[in-house]
Amino acid sequence: MPERLAEMLLDLWTPLIILWITVPPCIHTAPMNQSQVLMSGSRLELNRLSEEQRVLNRSKRGWVWNQMFVLEEFSGPEPILVGRLHTDLDPGSKKIKYILSGDGAGTIFQINDITGDIHAIKRLDREEKAEYTLTAQAVDWETNKPLEPPSEFIIKVQDINDNAPEFLNGPYHATVPEMSILGTSVTNVTATDADDPVYGNSAKLVYSILEGQPYFSIEPETAIIKTALPNMDREAKEEYLVVIQAKDMGGHSGGLSGTTTLTVTLTDVNDNPPKFAQSLYHFSVPEDVVLGTAIGRVKANDQDIGENAQSSYDIIDGDGTALFEITSDAQAQDGIIRLRKPLDFETKKSYTLKVEAANVHTDPRFSGKGPFKDTATVKIVVEDADEPPIFSSPTYLLEVHENAALNSVIGQVTARDPDVTSSPIRFSIDRHTDLERQFNINADDGKITLATPLDRELSVWHNITIIATEIRNHSQISRVPVAIKVLDVNDNAPEFASEYEAFLCENGKPGQVIQTVSAMDKDDPKNGHYFLYSLLPEMVNNPNFTIKKNEDNSLSILAKHNGFNRQKQEVYLLPIVISDSGNPPLSSTSTLTIRVCGCSSDGVVQSCNVEAYVLPIGLSMGALIAILACIVLLLVIVVLFVTLRRHKNEPLIIKDDEDVRENIIRYDDEGGGEEDTEAFDIATLQNPDGINGFLPRWGLPNQWWEERNPITGLFFGCRITPSLHFIFFHQDTKINYITWTTR
Repeated sequence: MPERLAEMLLDLWTPLIILWITVPPCIHTAPMNQSQVLMSGSRLELNRLSEEQRVLNRSKRGWVWNQMFVLEEFSGPEPILVGRLHTDLDPGSKKIKYILSGDGAGTIFQINDITGDIHAIKRLDREEKAEYTLTAQAVDWETNKPLEPPSEFIIKVQDINDNAPEFLNGPYHATVPEMSILGTSVTNVTATDADDPVYGNSAKLVYSILEGQPYFSIEPETAIIKTALPNMDREAKEEYLVVIQAKDMGGHSGGLSGTTTLTVTLTDVNDNPPKFAQSLYHFSVPEDVVLGTAIGRVKANDQDIGENAQSSYDIIDGDGTALFEITSDAQAQDGIIRLRKPLDFETKKSYTLKVEAANVHTDPRFSGKGPFKDTATVKIVVEDADEPPIFSSPTYLLEVHENAALNSVIGQVTARDPDVTSSPIRFSIDRHTDLERQFNINADDGKITLATPLDRELSVWHNITIIATEIRNHSQISRVPVAIKVLDVNDNAPEFASEYEAFLCENGKPGQVIQTVSAMDKDDPKNGHYFLYSLLPEMVNNPNFTIKKNEDNSLSILAKHNGFNRQKQEVYLLPIVISDSGNPPLSSTSTLTIRVCGCSSDGVVQSCNVEAYVLPIGLSMGALIAILACIVLLLVIVVLFVTLRRHKNEPLIIKDDEDVRENIIRYDDEGGGEEDTEAFDIATLQNPDGINGFLPRWGLPNQWWEERNPITGLFFGCRITPSLHFIFFHQDTKINYITWTTR
C-alpha cells in the first residue's frame, strides 16, 4: 500500500511541478494592480485563467479564483500543501494578513496568514466529504480592516482507489429448470464501489466466477449468470454453489475486489416416467368383505417431484374389471384397489388384473423419451367365509283377498346357504313388523299363512319382514321384506255420502229439482263405482216425487206437482234404494227427509213450521212476547221486594258488604231442553201472596217457558227460580244462561 500510494503521489505532483515552473511568467505579464492566485491543481484551469486575463483585461476584484485539489487519504509526516493565496496589493512589507473561514477552516485546513499558504492538517476521505467551500480575505495587518471584499473558493478532495467492491444484496439464490439448454439465463448480480466513478478506473468493475465452473458462466460487465452446460439433471445434482468476484480498476492488477456466493437450485421438470416397484402383486380377500373395502395398494415410483410425480392408476385388463376398481391416493401417490361388487368363493376363487400407472402432467419436450407410464399384474385370491342365507328374491310381493279363509296359504319365500356345507334354513316372522300377528310362516318351507281375518277397508297393505337363519350357525341370518296387498271383494253396500235434508217450497213448480244426492261405497272395484238408484216397489208410483239418474253417478229428486201445503203435511219421507255394480251386487235403502217450507217469490226458504211468520230478527211473535213477559215479571218482583223492605217497622242495619245490588253471573250448564217443561207451574205466579198472606223470601216455585225456531234450530226461553231469575237461549242441549241474583 505505501508503495502504490507513493507512485500515485508522484504521478500527481509531476504536472504540478511543471505548472509551478511555467505559470509565473504568465502571471507577471498581467497588469500589476491585478490580484494573483496560485493553487496546486489542474493546469487546464490555470491556462484558461491566464487567457481570460489577457482577453478581458479588467480588475473587478483583487482575487482570481480556481478550484484547489487535495489528495485523499494522504498521511505524510507533514501537512500537505493545498495551495497559496496572494494579492498584488501586498508589496512584500508583510503588512497584509490572509484570513481563511468556512468548511474545515482551522480544523482541517490551515492558512499561513503571512504567505497565504493553505495546508491540510488532517487525512481526508472523499467518500465522507468530496469538497469544501471556504472564504478567503486579505486584511490590514495592523488594523484588520479588509483590503478587498471576501471571496469563496472550493477545495475538492481527489479520489484514490481505497474502497473494494461490495455486493450489498448477497448472498444470492436463484433457480433454473433442469435440462435447460446452453446459455439459459439464471440471474444477475450487482456490486457497488464507493470510489469516484468519474476519476480514473477506481470504480470500473469487472465480474468473474471463482467457483462454479464449468456449470455456469458470467458476463464480465453486466454480471448476468448463464448455464454453461446443457441438460443438467436435477435427479443427479439439485443444488450448485457459485462464487462470484467483482474487481475494480477494470480488472487490472492492483485493483481491489469483493466476492459473493450464488446458490443455484435446479427446479424439476417431468422428464422421468413412473415405474412400479414390482411387476407382480398378490392380495387375498374374504368373500364376505364389505363393498368399497380396500383390498390392497400398488405404487409406481417417479424420480420427479411435486405435480410432475403425480400418477393416475387404471385397471386396463383382466377378468375382474367389473368387480374391482382402483383409485389414486394423492398424498401417498399410490393406487388403492377396492371391491365394487360382491364376491362368491363358490363361483370363482381368484382374479387377475392388469394395472397401469401414467403421469397426470406430461411435458411434450420429453415425449421422445418414451411413454410416461408403466404396468403391473395383480393377482387376487378369494377366501371362503361362512355367509348368511340368500333369499331367492331381494323383495316379495304377495296378494290375498280380504275374504280369504284362515290358515290359507298366501305365498312362499325361499332361501339357501351359499356355503359349500349348505346348512338347513329356518324361517320366522319378525314380530316387530307384525304386532297383531295376522300372519304365520312355516319354519321349514317358508309358506306364509293367514292367522286373522283381513279387511281391505281397514288396511290395504301389510308389510312384514321374514328372517332366515342357518340351523348350524344361528349368527348367520338374513332378512327380506314382504309386502302383502289385500284385494277387494264386494262386501259393503252403498249408502248416502252424507246426511241429506231437502226443503220444498210451497210455491214450487212441477219438475223442480228439490235435492241432488250422491252415494259412496267403501269397496274399491277395478272399474270404479257405478250406482243404480230406485224407489221402493210400493212407492214406484209416488204421486209427489220422482227421481232422475245423473251422468256423474248422482241422483236428483224432483217434485211432480205444485201446491204443497205445510198446514196439511209438513214433512215427507222418501226411501231410495242404492245398488252397486259388484258381483254379486249389494244394495241398501236410505231415506231422504223433505220439509215443506214457506219461501219468498225468488225461492229463498223463510220458514219451515206451521207458525209460518218469521220476524226480521229470526224470532216468532210468540217467542218475543214470552221473553218480554219474563222481563216485565222480573221487574215487578224486584220493585215489590224493595218496597216491602222499606216499610218494615224495624230498620235493618245493612253492612257495606251486604248492600242490595245486582250481580250478573254467567253459567254454561246443560239444561233439560224441550222435555223440561213440567218442572214449573206458571199458575203459581198468579198468587204471589202465598198461604200466609205475605210475600215469602223468594218462595215462588220454579217456572219455565221456551220455544224452538224451526229455521235456525235455536231454543229461546225464560226461567224463574226461588232465588234466581233467568233469561237464556240454547241450541240442542247446550244452554247459555244470563242470570240476575238479588240478595
